[in-house]
Amino acid sequence: MALRVETVMMGPQTSQYAGQGQAATGVAGIAAQARSLEELGFDGITTPEAGHDPFLPLAIAAEHTTRARLGTNVAIAFPRSPMVTAQCAWDLQGFSGGRFALGIGTQIKGHNERRYATPWPSAPGPRMREYVLCVRAMLRSFQNPGSPEFFEGEHYRFTMIPPFFNPGPIAHPHIPIHVAAVNPYMARMAAEICDGLRLHPVATFAYTREVLLPAIAAGAAKAGRDAAAFELIGAPFLALGRDEEELRKSMDALRQHISFYASTRSYHAVLAHHGWEDTGLELHRLSVAGKWAQMPALISDEMLEQWAVVALHDDFAQKLRERANGVFATVLIDLPAAARADTGFVRETVQRLRA
Repeated sequence: MALRVETVMMGPQTSQYAGQGQAATGVAGIAAQARSLEELGFDGITTPEAGHDPFLPLAIAAEHTTRARLGTNVAIAFPRSPMVTAQCAWDLQGFSGGRFALGIGTQIKGHNERRYATPWPSAPGPRMREYVLCVRAMLRSFQNPGSPEFFEGEHYRFTMIPPFFNPGPIAHPHIPIHVAAVNPYMARMAAEICDGLRLHPVATFAYTREVLLPAIAAGAAKAGRDAAAFELIGAPFLALGRDEEELRKSMDALRQHISFYASTRSYHAVLAHHGWEDTGLELHRLSVAGKWAQMPALISDEMLEQWAVVALHDDFAQKLRERANGVFATVLIDLPAAARADTGFVRETVQRLRA
């Protein structure tokens, strides 16, 4: 099965998960990076919301690419009003010639309240449903300024858009909306009202197949939609090496990365699905105590194999294709630094995945 292949710009580095902060990554290099990624054959280029705003880099990337889809992966929804998000998406869609996809997610309560200084008044799922519907109404109102479509819900109300504040129609008005999800509620909701779902890397292949795919099918059926037309974007963890020694180093670095995510209680349903509840609780305890260096040792080789594609360079594309088969048709590959630096390997891998 051929895969559609995306990658990420300005993503976090492994050292961040040990509490060392993000190395300086300015916007000055985005143009060259975007051109290079498109030339290497990637179908899509995405930006996360880690140490930087996810929208601004895509405006630069849009100016310096011609083919690749550009998307947020993902923008955190609740700190932004639906109108702020809709305006950013509209301008990027117009400027890129219809190549933008809006990826949004809820983040967790602690980050919303303590990092974004944003209230968390209720369960995130129903609020995200309204957020998407409200953004959709705004986008349709932009395209049809003479007959705006309003939205009134429990959490969001959009009831006014004077002509002076309406950006007006564009050539490609449909903007795909992808929601990030780990739990079944969000997966059902995404299949019901969105264009796609961006899997969090913490969702293992087994959890996705056994928990999320049935939820997606249920959501699509509820809305009378074809589940096969719904885009599921996988983003598995990767551990790669040119030889066994390099592979082992990559695996050890990935343990740190995974232990950071697995310490987050919002993701413990994935661990519970595999019978790893006690590991999740211990990782959370260590993270609260700031004992980051002790956490990677709790991630076993068995866990790595469930979460990640672990492979030598020569075997990587085939192994990823085999594991993605029947699960997702679009994959985001965020290669380890050593593999990313080998442009010959990157180009060949993208070609093999797309073939």
